[in-house]
Amino acid sequence: QVQLVESGGGLVQAGGSLRLSCAASGRTFSSYAMGWFRQAPGKEREFVAGISWSRSGGSTRYTDSVRGRFTISRDNAENTVYQQMNSLKPEDTAVYYCAADLDIVVWTTPRAYDYWGQGTQVTVSS
Repeated sequence: QVQLVESGGGLVQAGGSLRLSCAASGRTFSSYAMGWFRQAPGKEREFVAGISWSRSGGSTRYTDSVRGRFTISRDNAENTVYQQMNSLKPEDTAVYYCAADLDIVVWTTPRAYDYWGQGTQVTVSS
């Protein structure tokens, strides 16, 4: 079992920045690919960013709408994955979820992930 707890969400003006954290406990954190997803009201949960597990080099993957603005990283010593979000836009408003997948590669579909956090709200005002 893996437990995931997100933090760092909040209210920010357009153009601002936030840093989300996801603290993991349980099984070996470094063996999991980690992903960030988001879900806005009335919309499906969508992939935002992901990072592969450590032995494969920690390669990253982003959805087109956030590439160049968001950065995902992981600290295996602290069992934590981060998402730095810069140049935020109102359309980034959503509940952001951290997810873990016992796999080598980063998948973009939610059903590939085995464990989920409770989510943290990000609201970007115009």
